[in-house]
Amino acid sequence: MVNQSKPTVAIFGGSFDPPHRGHQEIVRKAVETLEINRLLVVPAYLNPFKNRSLASAEKRLEWCHHLFDDIPKVTVNDYEIRQGKSIRTSQTVKHFNIMYEVHYLIIGSDNLSTLTKWHAFEWLNKTVTWVIATRKNHPLYTEKLRSWKILELDFSISSSKIRKEMDLHYIDNKIKQSVQKTLKENRE
Repeated sequence: MVNQSKPTVAIFGGSFDPPHRGHQEIVRKAVETLEINRLLVVPAYLNPFKNRSLASAEKRLEWCHHLFDDIPKVTVNDYEIRQGKSIRTSQTVKHFNIMYEVHYLIIGSDNLSTLTKWHAFEWLNKTVTWVIATRKNHPLYTEKLRSWKILELDFSISSSKIRKEMDLHYIDNKIKQSVQKTLKENRE
């Protein structure tokens, strides 16, 4: 019997509240540069370090489907949202390791300063290769990482800045009206 290996994947999780052109560029560049069979975009039900989101989990999932479904090798997965609660990254990696070989975990360089506080950081650090998307004004603290790759982007945009300033410049036209409506509803 032939031993078939599992497909190799990268996971890109996050709140995507809202997803913006920086997220789209990360996905595009990761698919281009990483040796993977599939990239899984996994919106969080709720980020473990946050107590709320602007948009509902269902709305953020819908936005991700609009932006990423047409990209070859990319799948938007609702695993964390289906759990109906905050899910730790280690649990997500373990879940997907059943079907796939989770080789890469994509994070923004803004996460590096708190990465060692993540649940089961040591296990994650032994299990995955970190793919770090650079962001302006966020240094690359890689000394604690066993294995990593850099995705050079240097976008200065963040979802929190979009929410705070209601600046839709970095929001794709596919979801711009929906994001604008959600931002306005939450301001009232």
